[in-house]
Amino acid sequence: MSFEEHQGKRRRLSENGSEIKQQEDFSSHEPPHERPDRENKFSREREMADQPNKVLLFTVVNAVYPITTDVLHMICEPCGEVQRIVIFRKRGVQAMIEFGSIQDAQRAKASLNGADIYSGCCTLKIEWAKPARLNVYKNDDETWDYTGAVEEPNMPMQQPALLGDAPAGFSNPPPYRTGQRMPVPAQRGRGGMRGRPPVLHTRPRRPNPPLMNTNVHQQMPNEYMGEDYGPPMDGNTTVLMVYGLNPEKMTCERVFNILCLYGNVMKVKFLKSKPGTAMVQMGDPSAVGRAISNLSGMKFFDEKLVLAPSKQLYLTDTGPVGDLPNGTPAQVDFGNSRNNRFQTNEQAAKNRIQNPAKVLHYYNAPLELNEEKMKEICQEFDLAIPVKFTPFKTRSERSSSGLMEFDTKAQAMEVLTYINHHKLDNPAGRFPYILKLCFSTASTATRD
Repeated sequence: MSFEEHQGKRRRLSENGSEIKQQEDFSSHEPPHERPDRENKFSREREMADQPNKVLLFTVVNAVYPITTDVLHMICEPCGEVQRIVIFRKRGVQAMIEFGSIQDAQRAKASLNGADIYSGCCTLKIEWAKPARLNVYKNDDETWDYTGAVEEPNMPMQQPALLGDAPAGFSNPPPYRTGQRMPVPAQRGRGGMRGRPPVLHTRPRRPNPPLMNTNVHQQMPNEYMGEDYGPPMDGNTTVLMVYGLNPEKMTCERVFNILCLYGNVMKVKFLKSKPGTAMVQMGDPSAVGRAISNLSGMKFFDEKLVLAPSKQLYLTDTGPVGDLPNGTPAQVDFGNSRNNRFQTNEQAAKNRIQNPAKVLHYYNAPLELNEEKMKEICQEFDLAIPVKFTPFKTRSERSSSGLMEFDTKAQAMEVLTYINHHKLDNPAGRFPYILKLCFSTASTATRD
């Protein structure tokens, strides 16, 4: 038998054998022309997912803090060249990161998989991605092309400040132009990853820092000074010291109701050793600056608020801390609260940072909310009632909004402290309305 005949015979046996095997494997419940395609598709997807690639799929588990392109670039850069980042949030927080080579991607996967970006949260699960290249069309917090293929955001012409330098007691912010790339902060803390490259456990500094009173500790009474109080070591803390809280009236929830107007509130902890004093971990250092600039010196509930940055960089859990004299918890974690108002760029853009004012803007209220109902709510908590109540003409059949004015700023702030996020009945739905309040510079007279 010739070599060609031998090969043909083997080929025919192989084909017949494969045909018999396929006929035995086919289920009577599935047409034979569909199952092979489905099996081939799944096997191809498994092979693609297991293959080394320049692109990695990052899944951030327990993403308590905001995850941006700056954060991901900062932790991946030590492993190799980062070319492009795309963040998407359909199934939690995920991102695809394209490296300069497969070796860089392999190094990043081996070094970072299973690590925490911040202590105790934002855990990384890293897999090989299917795409071999990412497409990026703009540079922002969600997508960024580091190769220079995408132009930097347009920067407006620098114009002189309208009021010159900052007022006495405040420091000018460092020069920063809109659209400029955020500078990489100095690495203060290091994370332990058992022989792996270190991962930052500190909050990255955000662009456009607000005017922050760095000398506020010099203006504080002596009784407020202590080892945890005063300016932080590098001015970049996310922890805020709040003094002058009425011990009988204030709770963690009510501290949250005030501070959520100036940034995300992560944790609130009242100190046992100093009644009327709380430590608050905000979402970023800019929120600390906004709270200090807008609230420090404000009087309400017969007390004067004093706010200052803490020396601590973040609040640590020290076990059970008990209850306040009014029976509420002395420490509450708000990291997953839906009432935080700066969770996304779109949410943050809707918040107008205002000093306390006599006028409150209310929204997300039932359609039937009127002046009489609002008076009843205020009287229920022994609060001042509004002197003017102006509902807006509703554009939606779901909720209502409007303005209410009080005699003093202190009264308005007391009402906001108690009634912000107050639950109201919703007979037409499964869930109650969550009434939301914020300060307004508008005059109720213009709405009459």
